[in-house]
Amino acid sequence: MKKNQTYPTDLTDHQWDCIKELIPPAKPGGRPRELDMRAIINGIWYIVVTGCQWRMLPHEYPAWQSVYTYFRRFRDDGTWQRLHNTL
Repeated sequence: MKKNQTYPTDLTDHQWDCIKELIPPAKPGGRPRELDMRAIINGIWYIVVTGCQWRMLPHEYPAWQSVYTYFRRFRDDGTWQRLHNTL
């Protein structure tokens, strides 16, 4: 496993480099984004691949509520489909 990977479902450095520019920026005028977006995407991949419940997301990832919020947002605005197609 690569140094940035905690679980086999985590993105490799190459995969992250391919998609990081597709992540929408933080909303203007709001607070600066505090969460690591790679950790968010890794958390989403963990859920998608393992099929576990959101509340059972391992503690190495951001809080499940935050990961779920980004999953919903990315699903609704088409970001998730673009990330999936790119990978």
